[in-house]
Amino acid sequence: MSLLDPQHLLGSFGAVGLFVILFAETGLLIGFFLPGDSLLFTAGLLAATPAASAAHLPLGRVLLAGAAGAVLGAQVGYLIGRRVGPALLDRPDRPKLQAGVRRAQQVLDRYGHGRAVVLARFIPVVRTLMNPLAGTVGVPASRFALWQVVGGLVWSLGVTLAGYVLGTRIPGIDAYLLPIIAVVVVVSLIPVAVELLRSRSSSRSSTGG
Repeated sequence: MSLLDPQHLLGSFGAVGLFVILFAETGLLIGFFLPGDSLLFTAGLLAATPAASAAHLPLGRVLLAGAAGAVLGAQVGYLIGRRVGPALLDRPDRPKLQAGVRRAQQVLDRYGHGRAVVLARFIPVVRTLMNPLAGTVGVPASRFALWQVVGGLVWSLGVTLAGYVLGTRIPGIDAYLLPIIAVVVVVSLIPVAVELLRSRSSSRSSTGG
């Protein structure tokens, strides 16, 4: 079984699998590699298939599972950050983790607590690291809870419903799942690429100066 194959995950575990994966991706650092965006979008596509189809998932169940996983996972990540954040995030032996932490810190510094927590939901890896980072740097618990719920609902419901709407517009959409998922993955990585290019440009400017 591949944890990176949304169609396989949803076909095997349904809405329960969606909840578990989103909880791990947004709440546990080990989940940074999991396919949150493509999983939500695929769940929406499958909810649009005919009820008699073996691939069909009930829309209400999918929306509930996605929202619950995103919101509860983020809150757990924040609590972990408050308790043991520095030990988890300060890992020079993990360069990829450190790069993600730096990007999350840049988003936090640039946009402030509320906007950063919401925007991080739409950036792979950053959405995993933002929650424990917010707990580590002391973002007030009430402010974090408010904005992570807002961001979690907008992200999980919005991406799922986007998939559902597309599925209702294109008959037999399940036959095109693989190329659609590939497009979603590429699109979801665009913010990461933009941030990397911006960071490199800043570094070159600083070096040149």
